Amino acid sequence: MMSTQIQAVNQTIKQKKQKQRRFKNYIALALSVFTMLFGLFWLLWILYSTFSKGINGLSLSLFTEMTPPPNSDEGGLLNAIAGSGLLILWATIIGTPLGVLAGIYLAEYGKRSILASAVRFINDILLSAPSIVIGLFVYSVIVARIGHFSGWAGIVALALIQIPIVVRTTENMLLLVPNTLREAAYALGTPKWKTILRITLKASLSGIMTGILLAIARIAGETAPLLFTALSNQFWSVDLAEPIANLPVTIFKFAMSPFEYWQKLAWAGVLLITVCILLLNIIARTFFSTKKQG
Repeated sequence: MMSTQIQAVNQTIKQKKQKQRRFKNYIALALSVFTMLFGLFWLLWILYSTFSKGINGLSLSLFTEMTPPPNSDEGGLLNAIAGSGLLILWATIIGTPLGVLAGIYLAEYGKRSILASAVRFINDILLSAPSIVIGLFVYSVIVARIGHFSGWAGIVALALIQIPIVVRTTENMLLLVPNTLREAAYALGTPKWKTILRITLKASLSGIMTGILLAIARIAGETAPLLFTALSNQFWSVDLAEPIANLPVTIFKFAMSPFEYWQKLAWAGVLLITVCILLLNIIARTFFSTKKQG
């Protein structure tokens, strides 16, 4: 009789605890869903505003004509699009190899050495540093010394933003490669450099490419560093030794202006950058992840 009562009490306590756990689970689930919907609401609102206002400025002239003078009703963003393409291209050409090589050193050679720890610390600082600080640094080191703005100064600023992302991604992807692959290659007499080139880099290629594409997406919309380095140019120019037009600075200038057509072009430029960044993120998160799983 006593044991039956004890079992009944234990069963009641167990049921109460289960109800409490379910209640806490429902609260946590509701809060998670609410925060997700809250974030999606603002994201969708931003995207809706960008597409609804930017679509009005899309036309053939946007890609075939230069940026217009003030109070004009015709013109495009050809020079700004070409300038941004050049800056991003050269920043990627400079930053990607440096980032990949640094990531290889940290993962394969340096590991826990003092130099590797110092490099990781500096890399973490650069990852979290505001882009305007990097722009001011490049301004004081390059622009102030040569006496004028230039495309090369903008490239250096964008490369400094891109390199830490590529370094971190490369190191993390290489560390995910099982050591058994390296040991098997060493057992067959393969040199370390060839093991890295033929095995570890090949195994982590999809992850590294994802990081590179995300780094490109990061620098595509940077405005503050270019305000202090490349500035802008009202006319067509591909001379990187001189100020060069680019989309972020042009959007900033046009959006702050009182001219309606300039504001229309600014929204079109925002839409163009947004679509490009979305495409890069989609490619990075679908194509290369699928390739990796396959």
